Amino acid sequence: MTRGDKSSYTDKQKRQAKHIEETYSQRGMPADEAKRRAWATENKLSGGGRKSGSGRKH
Repeated sequence: MTRGDKSSYTDKQKRQAKHIEETYSQRGMPADEAKRRAWATENKLSGGGRKSGSGRKH
C-alpha cells in the first residue's frame, strides 16, 4: 500500500472525512489543507484505516 492510499478505510470513515473536509473548507481553509486535516482528524477519531468487524483488536 502506498503512502496516502485510502483503500483500507471503510465507507463510513471515508464519508466522515469528506464531511470534515467540507466543514474546514466552509471555514475558509484552502482545499489541500482541509483535506489533509480531515484525514488527520478521522485517523485521530477512528484509529486509522481499519476494517470494521467483530473480534478485531482495538
